[in-house]
Amino acid sequence: MKHLYHPTALDPAAPVPSWWRDSVATSPAEYAPLEGEAETEVAIIGSGFTGLSAAYHLAKDYGVKSVVLERAYPGWGASGRNGGFCCMGGSKLGWQKMIAHYGLDQARAFHKVQSESVSMVGDLLEAEGIDADRAGDGEVALAHRPSMLPAMAAEAKFMAETFGARSEVIDRDGLAARGLSGPHFHGGLASPIGFGLNPFKYVTGLARAAAARGVRIAGASPVIAWRREAEGHRLVTPKGSLRAAKVLIATNGYTPEDLHGAFGGRLLPALSSIVVTRPLTEAERRAAGWTATTPTYDLLHLLHYFRLLPDGRFLFGGRGGVSAEPGALARQSERIEAAFRRYYPAWREVEITHRWSGFVCLAADLLPHIGAWADEPGAYFALAYHGNGVALGSWAGRAVARQIGEGREDAPEMLRRPPPRFLLPALRPVYLRAAYVKFGLEDVLGRY
Repeated sequence: MKHLYHPTALDPAAPVPSWWRDSVATSPAEYAPLEGEAETEVAIIGSGFTGLSAAYHLAKDYGVKSVVLERAYPGWGASGRNGGFCCMGGSKLGWQKMIAHYGLDQARAFHKVQSESVSMVGDLLEAEGIDADRAGDGEVALAHRPSMLPAMAAEAKFMAETFGARSEVIDRDGLAARGLSGPHFHGGLASPIGFGLNPFKYVTGLARAAAARGVRIAGASPVIAWRREAEGHRLVTPKGSLRAAKVLIATNGYTPEDLHGAFGGRLLPALSSIVVTRPLTEAERRAAGWTATTPTYDLLHLLHYFRLLPDGRFLFGGRGGVSAEPGALARQSERIEAAFRRYYPAWREVEITHRWSGFVCLAADLLPHIGAWADEPGAYFALAYHGNGVALGSWAGRAVARQIGEGREDAPEMLRRPPPRFLLPALRPVYLRAAYVKFGLEDVLGRY
């Protein structure tokens, strides 16, 4: 299987030393691989938030059983490696540009989807009794320059007038009052929508809920060939094959380039790296002025995202790596740690206990894509969440389940087409490297 990055990026044997995995007291459920010939109405490729949500809702709402094919185990990819931000997002296309390209109605529909997606995850956790360490209310974007505060006020006004969205500009004293203090933060823009969670506990809980409703999850079953047949689709795995009338691609940044001949060149995986500290004492948290569990992020082009976890550990992540070769990942982790130490000098000597990396998924048009693939009857897609897939990926899975189950298209029209192919797709790594150089330079020149 081909991928844009080093072969270890898609190797299930490569260790993923995340805190999320270590935080689970008991070993997650094991799912046997697909062996021999099998048949199902719906085959789902990928057992992350999207694939499992689709399988769960197909079974619960329509009585449709599915088979989920997974390269490793549920949560091995981005759904078990991310920062646990269940917040609005999913696009890198600014709202004004979105309105200019697709119209105000489409932008408003997408804003509503994002808000609904956060509520949906909260409802699902409660309905299925999934203890995912929910923490914090809302999210806060932090200003790393005082000059950013007027722009934040303008953004809050625009969002209120355009979408009816509530947000609040907070000055430095306001951040301190909320337990979000720091020498490099001069204020912020707070949204009431969002919360933090343990993504591995969520995705494995979702897998259990789906399996309890009759969904078959096949672990260690990567798709190595996909053929069109008279009866539908044939998906081949190392030990078996599966015939299905319908197929959902739910692999996001872990989609092999050759999963389907006509689907290659449409996605751009980008690396994100995370470090997590040992539990901080209450005195250490007070010394830094950071005592809240609110999900937060800065507004650099190569952004950082961070939050205090319920057990007192601190998670700090960021973008920017261009190679998944183990040595390059180690160097990127060192850069993320250096940024963490710079942001929080009071914790300069605090031990880092966990480091890991994974892929977010970008599309050429900077939008997520959720719908049916007209060029391949019976095939569906839900992916490209641009680093915000906890909520939107879960919602997208349900949206595809509804489309399959009753022909209902919940996704805004602008999201329903397949991701467009990149211009000269072989050059995608070059495009990404050039963008990082440009954005990194802008961040340095405009910093503080």
